[in-house]
Parts: sequence; structure tokens; C-alpha cells
Amino acid sequence: MTQPYSDRDQQVFNQHRNLLFSAAYRILGTVADAEDAVQDAWIKWSAADRSQVADPKAYLARIASNLALQRLRSTQHQRETYVGPWLPEPILTAGDTADDVTNAESVSTAMLVVLETLSPLERAVFVLKEVFGFSHAEIAEAVERSETAVRQAAHRAREHVRARRPRFTADRSRQRDVTERFLAAATGGDINTLMELLSPDVTLWTDGGGKVRQALRPVVGAQTVAAWFAAIGEVTYQGVEPAEMNAALAEINGGPGVVFSGPGRVIATVTFDFDAEGRITTIHNIANPDKLQAIADGTTRDVRTP
Repeated sequence: MTQPYSDRDQQVFNQHRNLLFSAAYRILGTVADAEDAVQDAWIKWSAADRSQVADPKAYLARIASNLALQRLRSTQHQRETYVGPWLPEPILTAGDTADDVTNAESVSTAMLVVLETLSPLERAVFVLKEVFGFSHAEIAEAVERSETAVRQAAHRAREHVRARRPRFTADRSRQRDVTERFLAAATGGDINTLMELLSPDVTLWTDGGGKVRQALRPVVGAQTVAAWFAAIGEVTYQGVEPAEMNAALAEINGGPGVVFSGPGRVIATVTFDFDAEGRITTIHNIANPDKLQAIADGTTRDVRTP
């Protein structure tokens, strides 16, 4: 029987809404699906016997995580048949996220790309254990698996991520400085400066999802990547003339990035990985219009972990 909910129940849920979105987004890598998981968590919370819930925060986090896991499994086929590289949906984040290196790393485009290579169960377990600090027993309850299975999944996920995660060693202010210089060089067609900022074996990943023209395979090498971006100020892109193209710095997924826009719409986002010297080693360019709504909305997300 559904228990009537009070203003207090609504307040409790709202108090933890950012946490629920943060967990669901890291598990899913998409904003709309994460928001749907949060909304479904509210429905379950409304229907629950809340008088028996000793720890609302943990209870809600488990519900949202399980819902996100179910949703991730249902979208696996779509991602496997996606046109070109599948990259996570970018979000605008607050400066507080970037100030905390652990938070910034856990929500970075690079980390979400690594998490995408895990199985749905491994991804959910990794996020709950490594990012949010849940115990194996709590995670087992959340994902409806045995504690042994969760421990095994956590071990596999941790080893997999450790082998593939980028090393966040460049100073944060250095990253921002390089991003600013990259933006100026790209919009000014300064290929020589771009070459200085890029690692020799830099890799550019582009996600157009078959909706807009993008490279279907990674573009590798400083010369080729520099030429790609130096053309921004010279060629029409997605129907937008160079004179109408606007490029602005923004904090995207916990780090410095660039938002490209034209009249009335966001065209693409660009985020970066850096080496110890601050050179750009990887660029993620997301241009699929279906993935840019959260940027276009201008909503800054608080995805800090507790």
C-alpha cells in the first residue's frame, strides 16, 4: 500500500537529488537517462514505506543506481550499433568540481569513456565503490547480486580502469592556460601554436552519431589534428559560416573545455586530456546534436560526491 508522502519526504528527496543524478550520470553517461532514473527513484520513494528507511541517502542512492543499471543494460545495443565513436553526453559543471581533483577525474570525459568499456554491472559497481564509497554489502543490495559477485566485479573494474585511465598530472591552472591558447590558435588558424600545444601522438575522437559529418575513426598525430582545428576559422561547418561561429571557454565535465556555437544553437563541445607537461594528448569532440541539449540549456550541474 502506498504511503502518503509529506513535504518532509519531498524535502528529503530534494536534498539528495544532486547525489542521485551524479551517480546515475556516471553510470549512464547521458543526461536524459540519468534524469529519468532520478524521476523513477522519486516514484519508488513515494511508494515506499519510508518509516522503515533508516538511512534515506543510502536508500535513495541504491534505488537510483539500480534504475540506472537497468537503463544502461537496455541501451547497450544502441551503443554497440552507434555510428562512429560513442562519447558521453557533456555537461557544464561548477568550479567547485574542478577544484577537487578526485571529483573532476571521476566525471571527466576521459573517465566516462573508460567506464563505457566495462560491463554494465562492473560500471555500476565501480561508480558506487570507488566514487561514492559504498561497501560491497550495500552495493550487492543495490544491484541485486551476491556480495561475492560484487567483489569480483569491483576487482575486474578496478584493474580495467587502472590500466586505461589517463593520468591527471598537469596542473589545473596549466590546463586552463593551454585550453585558452588552443582556443585562440584554433579560431585564429594558427597551426604552429596548435602544434606546440599538442602531443606528437595526440588523438582526436569525434562523435557525430551519424547526425552530422564527423570522422568515424580517431584522427591521430599533431600535424593532422592541428590542421583539423586550424580550419575552423576558414571553412563553413554544419552550415555555419566562420564569421558566425562563436567559441567560448567553459567548464565541461570537471575541466576546461570549449563550446562552439552558431546562431541559435550549440554546434559542438571539445574537452582535453593532458600529459605531465600540459600538452594535449586526447581531444574529445562531441557534435551529435542529440547530445548537446544539456549544454544548450546552460544548466550547471553539481556532480560533486559527498
